[in-house]
Amino acid sequence: MEEAQFTQGMLDFIQRATTPFHAVQAMAEMLKTSGFKRLLEGDAWNLRSDRGYYVIRNDSSLIAFRKCASQGMRMAGTHTDSPCLKIKPDPIIIRKTFFQLGLEVYGSAILDAWFDRDLSIAGRITYLSGDRKIRSALIDFKKPLAVIPRLAVHLNRDTGKSSSVNAQNELPAILFQIFDCDTPDFKKMLTIQLRQEHPDCNVASILQWDLLLYDTQSPALVGYKENFIAGARLDNLISCYTGIKSLINSELQRSCLLVCNNHEEVGSVSSVGASGPFLKSVLERLSEPGEAFHRMIDHSMMISVDNAHGVHPNYIYKYDDNHGPLLNRGPVIKINSNQRYATDSKTAACFRYLCQKAGLPVQTFVVRSDMACGSTIGPLTAAAIGVKTLDIGVPTLAMHSIRELAGRYDAYYLFKILRDYFDLAKEF
Repeated sequence: MEEAQFTQGMLDFIQRATTPFHAVQAMAEMLKTSGFKRLLEGDAWNLRSDRGYYVIRNDSSLIAFRKCASQGMRMAGTHTDSPCLKIKPDPIIIRKTFFQLGLEVYGSAILDAWFDRDLSIAGRITYLSGDRKIRSALIDFKKPLAVIPRLAVHLNRDTGKSSSVNAQNELPAILFQIFDCDTPDFKKMLTIQLRQEHPDCNVASILQWDLLLYDTQSPALVGYKENFIAGARLDNLISCYTGIKSLINSELQRSCLLVCNNHEEVGSVSSVGASGPFLKSVLERLSEPGEAFHRMIDHSMMISVDNAHGVHPNYIYKYDDNHGPLLNRGPVIKINSNQRYATDSKTAACFRYLCQKAGLPVQTFVVRSDMACGSTIGPLTAAAIGVKTLDIGVPTLAMHSIRELAGRYDAYYLFKILRDYFDLAKEF
C-alpha cells in the first residue's frame, strides 16, 4: 500500500469515526471486508486457524485476532475514545429564547478550543421498539447543529489571556432559538434522526443515549507542502486505523491480535477499558486453561500504540532536549522510569530492531524530570495479564484539543513497522 492511499484512507476513517461507537463500526466493516468473522461473547467459539475473527463489547471496544496458538501472540493495543463534550441525560436548558444543551466534559479536553466551532451530534441511542424490545442504534447528524459562542472581549477583558473555563456555566451549547409558536422536543429530534438513518428501527420511544458533540470540520492535509495532518480525534484514531490496516495487510502467518479499548481518556476502569477483563477474557478462550495460558502469555508481546508529544516550536522549554520527538521523523518509543509507560530495555530493543530492519526512523520521548507524565493502556495491560509491553506512538501537537496536528508520514512509517511486527517469524 502506497503512502498516499494509506493517508487518504486514514482521513476518511477519522471523518467517519466521530464517536468510539462509530470508530468500532468502521473498523468492524474493514475487518469483515477482509474476511474476518464476528464472534459473539455469549456464543460458543469454534475457531479455525486459517481465518481471522473479531469481537465487539458494548459497541465501543473491539478485539481482532488471527491464528490463536500456544506459541504466543503478537499483540497491539489502542483506544477508541478522545476527550470531548457529552450531552447530559436531561440536557435541556432554555434561557433568553435560546434552546441549549447541558454538557459534561469527558476526559481532559482543552475547553477553550470548543468555543466558536461548528458542532454536530453523534453517538448511540437506546430505545424501545414497537415490539417492546430494548434496542440500540448509532446516529450521526453530520451537519452543524450547535455552537458554544465565546463571550466578546468587550465584556471580558481577560478573554485570550486566561484559559480558565467554568464547564457548568460556560459550556451549554446553543442548538436553536425558540419563538412563541415553538414547542421544542429534543427526544423528538432524535427520533426523527433515528428513523432517517434506520428506517426499519420501529422506534416507539427513546429511553437513553450516549451522545457526543464533535467538530464538523473535516481532517485535512495542511501546510504549504501538505506535510501535516490536522483534525479532530487524531489521538487516538491514528493508532486505531494504523493497527487495523497493519493487521489486515500482514501475511498473518503468526498468531496476532489487536485490542481497541474505550475509556482510556477517563482512566480505563470499565468493562470495556484496559483495566477491565475484556482482553484477558478473549485470551483465555484462545488458549488451553491453566498452565498453557500462562505459557502463551510468556511467549507473547504487547505494543501499546498511543500518540506521543511532538516538540512544539513555540514551547521548546517544555521538552527534554535529548528526548523531544519531531513530526515526520518516525514513531516514538515512550519511556518513563515511574512506569507511566510500560516500555523497558528489552521491549524497546525489539521495536528498534523492527525499525532498523525496515530502514525506518525511530525516536524517543522522555518527559522533563520536573514535569508529570501522562499514561496509556500499556501499564494497565501489562499489569492485568503480565505480558511484556512497550509504549509507542506518532508525535502530535495540540494533543486533546478539538483539532490536533500530526506529521503526514509518521503514521505510514508506523503502519509498515507494525505490519512487520505481526509478520516476522522468531527474531524476538
